[in-house]
Amino acid sequence: MKEPLRVIAYTDSAGIGGAEISLSHLVATASNEFEIIIVGVSQTVIDAIAARRPQAMKVILPAKGLSGLIAHLRTFYRLKPHVIHCNLCTPWAGAIALAAALWLPNVRIVRVDQLPLRTTELLTLLRTRFLSLRLDAHVAVGEASARRMEDFYALGRDSVISIPNCIPDSEPVLEPPSSDQTIVVASVGRLDAMKAHDVLIRAIAQVQNVKAFILGDGELRTYLEELAADLGVGDRICFYGWQNHPRTYLPNCDVFVMPSRSEGFPLAMVEAMLAARPVIATRVGSMPEAVIAGKTGLLIDKNDVEGLAQALQQLRDDPVLRRQLGQQAREMAVAHFTVEAMTTRYEQLWRSLIVRPAAPRWCVPRPKD
Repeated sequence: MKEPLRVIAYTDSAGIGGAEISLSHLVATASNEFEIIIVGVSQTVIDAIAARRPQAMKVILPAKGLSGLIAHLRTFYRLKPHVIHCNLCTPWAGAIALAAALWLPNVRIVRVDQLPLRTTELLTLLRTRFLSLRLDAHVAVGEASARRMEDFYALGRDSVISIPNCIPDSEPVLEPPSSDQTIVVASVGRLDAMKAHDVLIRAIAQVQNVKAFILGDGELRTYLEELAADLGVGDRICFYGWQNHPRTYLPNCDVFVMPSRSEGFPLAMVEAMLAARPVIATRVGSMPEAVIAGKTGLLIDKNDVEGLAQALQQLRDDPVLRRQLGQQAREMAVAHFTVEAMTTRYEQLWRSLIVRPAAPRWCVPRPKD
């Protein structure tokens, strides 16, 4: 019997967000052709990722310093993986794991960048670029995100490939609670500046007959609640806090809004599409690759309160358009953004890396005219 290919699924995240949920879907659905070993620095995170693959080995390592580097190196050497798959919340995360992995012979290294962020710290930028050039495969969660990573860290065009985050499609689609007078808007995400819920609140203040609920928690919750009260819409916006299963709330809304100032390819957007809800999203990251203006939703510029208000008013006044966009959003998500599609692409990538020689780069050629 052929031995399974051994893959380390690694994250150094200290908390659970979309990146970790996406990795948990991959771990759960990878075929038995692969022996998955889950390695990280947080017991809580590793347990959550392993919950749906109980047979997987779990390893917790120190997060920082020389002792952390040595522990990573020893553990990787002992486990003898074929592939080390590093799932990174930010481009500068996972440096210890990537550095340790590079010391191992005959191991293929994959890094997955969930957010296309740049840094103004020179040493961090140089370290991120140095490590990225020496890996066997570099993945971002969308085409736009891939191009941004290439530009931010001077990696060379078409050196980063795109594999979008995906989720299971297992729940029935229910009719939205639409009416001719009022719509209900949902938004999901951390309550921080990047998710830009303040833009949503300011837009709702300009549009009558729109209610909203926001799922998530964070450092700006008090500020956002006070902003809603100051603008006179506190009675139209409910803050439900963090929810383990936000998708169960989607049947209670007509429209899903992501006013983010920065994104990769958020799972919440895909969940809304699978629930047949039209999405209003900003033109950031790879969201426009799924939210096609006039087909699966509406697009606005970031920080565009007026644009969001107009989009909300348009969908409020046109229930036929809401249902049409929602149904087309679901069709696109089912066709392209399910866990099965994501897992198949990663498995193909792992197999292709194992059978070809390592090809780390030491420099990037000048772009051709």
